[in-house]
Amino acid sequence: MQNTADTGPATTIDVTPLLDDPHAAYAALRESGPVHRITAPDGQPAWLVTRYDDVRSALADPRLSLDKRHAAPGSYRGFALPPALDANLLNMEPPDHTRVRRLVVKAFTARRVEALRAPVRQVADELLDAIEPAGRADLIADYAGHLPITVICDLLGVPRSDRRDFRAWTDTLITPDPARPQLMKQTVGELTAYFTGLIATKRAHPADDLLSELIAVRDTQDGDGAAAGEEAGAAPGGDRLTEDELTSLAFLILFGGYENTVHLIGNAVLALLDHPEKLRQLCHDPDELPSFLEELMRYEPSAPLAIRRFPREDLEIGGVRIPAGDCVLLSLASANRDPARFPAPDTLDPGRDLSGHLALGHGIHYCLGAPLARMETATALAALIERFPGLRLDVPREELRHRRTLRARGLISLPVAW
Repeated sequence: MQNTADTGPATTIDVTPLLDDPHAAYAALRESGPVHRITAPDGQPAWLVTRYDDVRSALADPRLSLDKRHAAPGSYRGFALPPALDANLLNMEPPDHTRVRRLVVKAFTARRVEALRAPVRQVADELLDAIEPAGRADLIADYAGHLPITVICDLLGVPRSDRRDFRAWTDTLITPDPARPQLMKQTVGELTAYFTGLIATKRAHPADDLLSELIAVRDTQDGDGAAAGEEAGAAPGGDRLTEDELTSLAFLILFGGYENTVHLIGNAVLALLDHPEKLRQLCHDPDELPSFLEELMRYEPSAPLAIRRFPREDLEIGGVRIPAGDCVLLSLASANRDPARFPAPDTLDPGRDLSGHLALGHGIHYCLGAPLARMETATALAALIERFPGLRLDVPREELRHRRTLRARGLISLPVAW
């Protein structure tokens, strides 16, 4: 791998090592330079930022926009979604971002999340009851993959009969098959149609769930007297949502709430199995789980990269000039293993100073569902460790495979026995 030059043409690096052995690859990149020119998986160019101080500063830099309207032609933009799914917080800047986030953040307050802890534990225990007699299981397919989809669908009010479709849809979006490009298009179409129909059903028959609450926000007149019949793309007045924002928000809560938590649980369990002395320590003292969880997220975050950003103007990061409109990718995984911020970063150490780790982001785009993700993952780990203190891998370590994508760091399967 070669370093970008601070001035003059940049050398484009191959991203394959980031898929094969990401932590070693990021370590080499950090050592050789702070910012690198890469080719994204779709063949488009982007800039990759790897060092902690640069990544943290960039996450909070208002000159770096999530709004794709600031992207230059030919820049990497991530996968394309129709307007009904694309008008979400991952593409917004203030004031729209402020307005929409303020409406939905009420669903993730500490009080509301804590109220979900007992139901989440009940689901976890039921899943463990189902797999316990066999003495072995695939923790991704049989546990980590079920728990978050159940929780997030309960939160939104998705009927239980529809949840098998949700897992298939989200799995397709997480790791699209290059050999089947039509499958992605079909999946996006099915998701759009599903959410449009679900919103219509909830609008006609509201229930005690988050989606019904958001529909009420969308349909109720605001203080300025704006009519409920706004067109989908029109900017609303006051604290309200457009129809596209409503649909996109439901999609984002489902997709983000499912994907990230599945990978958080799987990554955390594997890290503990790789460090059996730490697993024993946690079994003997479950009260250490909160500090363990923060270290596990730092050690192997589920999202290696923050959402792509586009400079509103020419700027410098780490002494490297980046033109306006170019795609900038901020590596949370690399920043979290920067020895300049976390000494001995490849060591799993729950006793270290974990303030400022970037696994869930930083700044105004800090993960909206962070409280729920922490609670779900902690509950899943606590239930698993209490039930199976002798948990062990059921295949050789070298047989485990991760999804080959820069979007997420997650295991395809995790066979275990007890």
